[in-house]
Amino acid sequence: MVALRSGLPIYTTKESFLPTGLNGEGTFVPASANTRLASYEVLDDVAVPPEYERYIILRWGDRVFPDPEDYVGYNCDFTAFITFNRAFSDGLLWVNHEYVSYPLSELLAFADDLAGFPTTDRLVLNQDLSSPTRATLGEFMYNQGGSIVRITKNAEGNFVVRQNAQINRRIHGLSGLGINSDRTDGYENVTSWGSRQGDDNYLVGTGLAATQVFEGVNSDGLGNRIIGTAYNCSGGQTPWRTILTAEENFQGPVQEDVKPDGTQTEYDEGSIGEEFGLVGEKYGWMVEIDLVRREVRPKKHTALGRYRHENIAFRVEPGQPLICYMGDDRRGGHTWKFVSNGTVSDPRSRDNSSLLEDGTLYVARFNPNGTGEWIPLTLDTPTNPIPPSVLASVELSQLGEAQRDGRTRLPKRNGIGGETEDGGSLIVDLTNQNAVLGDYEGKTLADFYDSQGAVLVDAFLAGNLVGGTPTARPEDIEVHPTTNEVFIAYTDSRAGGDRYPDSRIFVVAKYDTNVRSTQQTGGLYKIVEQSSDGTGTTFRWQPFAYGPVRCEMTGPTFAG
Repeated sequence: MVALRSGLPIYTTKESFLPTGLNGEGTFVPASANTRLASYEVLDDVAVPPEYERYIILRWGDRVFPDPEDYVGYNCDFTAFITFNRAFSDGLLWVNHEYVSYPLSELLAFADDLAGFPTTDRLVLNQDLSSPTRATLGEFMYNQGGSIVRITKNAEGNFVVRQNAQINRRIHGLSGLGINSDRTDGYENVTSWGSRQGDDNYLVGTGLAATQVFEGVNSDGLGNRIIGTAYNCSGGQTPWRTILTAEENFQGPVQEDVKPDGTQTEYDEGSIGEEFGLVGEKYGWMVEIDLVRREVRPKKHTALGRYRHENIAFRVEPGQPLICYMGDDRRGGHTWKFVSNGTVSDPRSRDNSSLLEDGTLYVARFNPNGTGEWIPLTLDTPTNPIPPSVLASVELSQLGEAQRDGRTRLPKRNGIGGETEDGGSLIVDLTNQNAVLGDYEGKTLADFYDSQGAVLVDAFLAGNLVGGTPTARPEDIEVHPTTNEVFIAYTDSRAGGDRYPDSRIFVVAKYDTNVRSTQQTGGLYKIVEQSSDGTGTTFRWQPFAYGPVRCEMTGPTFAG
């Protein structure tokens, strides 16, 4: 960290805290018209304001589990705490482990000029992960998923880990690998990595993709049993004391493309998925984990859809359906709502978990006038993709061209748009929309998918097909606890390889040279449901705040 004082105008009128040493050492700097520092010092520390405290509870590589081979995974993201008492002094900590990266291994280096620098595999794990062997790839998967540890406040009031508590455990990318022994497709001997033997702690799926795809089509021979969870980004904590962890960037390690029946098109050659037989359709879900009851298997709730999940926010009201809001964190990803078929009795009851197994998934369509529609992802939903020329209309009018030609992606099908095979996606953009788009219009999702379960597996492309709005990487989503307004942080509105964000809703480029003009950065948006219970299909929306450039609101506003 570099201890620098910001040039924000507030520091010309208010004093500020300047870190000057480790362990929270610092000083208050008085307000001044000149916010520049005469000198600075580089500190290896995490600086927090004086009213906060920071200390280490758990680190990557810590061996705090009953099995001495187990250790805490890499790259923490979402955390949750399930308390055992009203004092919040004892409970279970869940920590997501999202991905592996340099300096864990030199194989993960992103630049040649990092060669020669020490990696941490030997220093922390006492392992050599420098060769792309099954042992190394398995360790990469083990470092993802999550950790469950019991933590308690000590006499000083700081949380510490209860070492080797029986409830401490890892749920990782190869949990349940031992069930490969039941296969007959060449993976029956892939039950270990290095010295680590796979266990039978597999996960299970719920909902129609589990019954119609995992069990019905059975592409790996394991039915509804699932090996591991990985790529765990954000998540959410339920009132009934479970957590949901979001599988985000599963593309690459496993196959994202699927066929009309919902099964993967093939293994990606040389991928981790191919190495261990991890079929792509079983990854990219919201995963519910009961931290307290270890006998309950983690569940991948397929009714919530398969895409690059970021987090989840709940609306839980007695006597009403359970409502979940979610985001697909990719450029051009969608905003989603799930409404359960059943209703909540007691918000604290574990029976609410079953509400996540049966309901309707909706994709949001934002209209430029501030209205919006939740479009159901069901087999009878009409197909109505937004043309690239419409998505890119604002940038085209401002600059005369559009990034990536305003592309969208639609499911590739034999005989549609001149294609001769099924599965995966077809890029439709300004260069081919006139020749291709008509083949996708005026149909229903049943013309493209064999079952409702397959629709859920391919939710991103199905959402494109029915006219869902491509957005600007939706990350955190929260429901206001009293008004039930939904706030969404969109983090990046640049065009991406997957899709082009709708330029009528998001600022996708810097349209002029004014330094104060809004750029393709993040923004906080607000959704207000038109139905009192949130189950309706219409809403209103408005941009709430842009960042990091201060600007006037350019989108619609309304009283909410």
